Formats: sequence, C-alpha cells, structure tokens
Amino acid sequence: MTGVDGSLIRDICVGIGVLLTGLGIFIAMLALARMLRRVNGTLDELDRQLAVLGKPIGDTLDHVGGIADTADQTLARLSNVARSLEDAAGTLSRAAVLVREALSPAIVNAGATIAGVSAGLRRLVTGKNSAGGSRESDGF
Repeated sequence: MTGVDGSLIRDICVGIGVLLTGLGIFIAMLALARMLRRVNGTLDELDRQLAVLGKPIGDTLDHVGGIADTADQTLARLSNVARSLEDAAGTLSRAAVLVREALSPAIVNAGATIAGVSAGLRRLVTGKNSAGGSRESDGF
C-alpha cells in the first residue's frame, strides 16, 4: 500500500500547488483590474477636460491664424512699397545720369566761351594777348 499512498500524497500536493498558483493568478488579475479601472477613470476625466479646452484652443488657433494672415498681407504690401521705392530710386538715378550727360558738354562749352570772351576783352582793354605780348609784337 505504500505505492498507492505515495502517489496519492503526490497528487494531493500537485493539486494544492495548482490551486495555490491559480489563487495567486486570480489575486494578481484582481489587482490588475483595479489598476486598469483607475486608469480608465483618469482617461475619462482627461477626455472631459480636453473637450472643455477644445473650443477655446480652437478659437485661439483661429485668432493666431488670422494674425498670421494679416502679417503676411502687411509684409506683401511692404514688399510692394519697397519695390516701388527701388524702382523710383532707379528712375531718379537714371534721370540724374542723363542730366549730367546733357549738361556736362554745355558747361564745358560755356567755360570755353567765357575763357575766350575774357581773353578777347583783356586783349581789347590792355592791348596785350594772354601770353603777355603787346599788339605791336603781333604785327598790329
């Protein structure tokens, strides 16, 4: 009877071990269920808070988008103004070059004319040419 008694004790010990393992797993699963229930409650509260904040955040983003659009429009206008000023400065510069090119020969000619008239008047008044000689030395 020893063989049957050893086998019976072994079977009972294995059964108790399996029962204790199952009980341990059951307790662990209960703890996991409690933790997941708390996480679910936290996530539900977070969803409610996000729903409350969603509209003000959306309105703020729309307002910021409007400000950005206004800034883009203002920059485009400023770019057009700067381009117009650059064009005007270029036109003014070309006009100044044209005026200088037109007046430079006239000023040189006027200078030469004034030099010639003053030399003629000096000769007429003093009777000498601009080189310092007299009329008689020129043959007059």
